[in-house]
Amino acid sequence: MTAPSRKVPVSVLIPAKNEEQNLPACLESLQRADEIFVVDSQSTDNSIEIAERYGAKVEQFHFNGSWPKKKNWGLENLPFQNEWVLIVDCDERITDASWDEIAEKIEKDEFDGYYINRRVFFLGKWVKHGGKYPDWNLRLFKHAKGRYEDLQTGEIQNTGDNEVHEHVVMQSKVGYLKEDMMHEDYRDMFHWLARHNRYSNWEAKVYLNTLQGKGSDGTIGANLFGDSVQRKRFLKKIWVRLPFKPLLRFILTYFLRLGFLDGKAGYTYARLLSQYEFQIGVKLFELKQMGGSLNNATTVKANQAANVSTSSAQTATVS
Repeated sequence: MTAPSRKVPVSVLIPAKNEEQNLPACLESLQRADEIFVVDSQSTDNSIEIAERYGAKVEQFHFNGSWPKKKNWGLENLPFQNEWVLIVDCDERITDASWDEIAEKIEKDEFDGYYINRRVFFLGKWVKHGGKYPDWNLRLFKHAKGRYEDLQTGEIQNTGDNEVHEHVVMQSKVGYLKEDMMHEDYRDMFHWLARHNRYSNWEAKVYLNTLQGKGSDGTIGANLFGDSVQRKRFLKKIWVRLPFKPLLRFILTYFLRLGFLDGKAGYTYARLLSQYEFQIGVKLFELKQMGGSLNNATTVKANQAANVSTSSAQTATVS
């Protein structure tokens, strides 16, 4: 068992922007890390002061609207003093038991990376059902050997400067940790809805790419008999072609995946996911209308506006 005061030889990467409500608990849970980097996007709250108070190194990321986004930029540019990196979002916590296991795995050096399971808390309750648990993410790995995949969504605006649901791609063998990380956003529902509004922009483009057979080069492939991520990719190829997805999403989450066992939190979560699916569908429809490209969409809307202006001018001249 690792002593509480002993630092674990791992560098932590935290992407952040205006996260003063989540950062204290997150950073408190990371004090056993040998090194902590907070990659900030010009926060206007107290995020930077909080990070520095906990001994984190703050680096500013300036997004130019294209790939790479924040996590991949950090992996490419931060001067890590350790071979291993741990990616932690501001609304996540690493338990003491997890640190003990991480220290043990790094010392044994059997794999080049490890998946970590997340316990997602929603409305103050651990959502154990509805497809939210287990929730495996490759977060601990040798930083020279892993990068986040590019799903060819860079042209879509208003998705934020951080990777959404992209996964780390590694060519070497990876393992799984037994201990969970905790995921609980201390901000209010406004932020949850705003975040998923951005996510739905990204998801709509991923759906379109899937329908068109694009954006899969250099990514984690779809395989029904592969790991959990590969199975999800396989099922998504079927999912994007189904009708009535908002209704199906609610039925799948609340009934088939037993979301009702999580009480009010489970019902609310299922309803919101159904709404989220509807948003994706509307934005996918818009993308299809505009030829699947943000540039095309901008051009079409500009032309529409120009036509309206011309018509108005002609009407005024006739009058």
